[in-house]
Amino acid sequence: MEWIQIFPTAAQARQRLTENKPQLVVVHGQRICLILQEDRFYAIQDSCTHSGESLSKGGINYLGEVICPGHGYCFSVRTGRESGERCHDLDTYLVKEDETGFYIGI
Repeated sequence: MEWIQIFPTAAQARQRLTENKPQLVVVHGQRICLILQEDRFYAIQDSCTHSGESLSKGGINYLGEVICPGHGYCFSVRTGRESGERCHDLDTYLVKEDETGFYIGI
């Protein structure tokens, strides 16, 4: 695994992300949906495994799941699991923050 710096500091990551609003980042050509939820960061694949729709264009429901804007499929931001088990789960990525910056593990 390679750690890729996304932001120079965790504070800047918190400034750039809005709580419970998915945001797209592209890391080495991979589209990743980055989410700040309850002061924790999560990174999941951006494309819905059902339709390929961009999850960063979706929302977050009261269960903490990202909702696909195409057909409403819901995926856990923590595990990538699709709540109805109707399609494949999402890939998830490790996130770390330390004094040197904010990183996603690819």
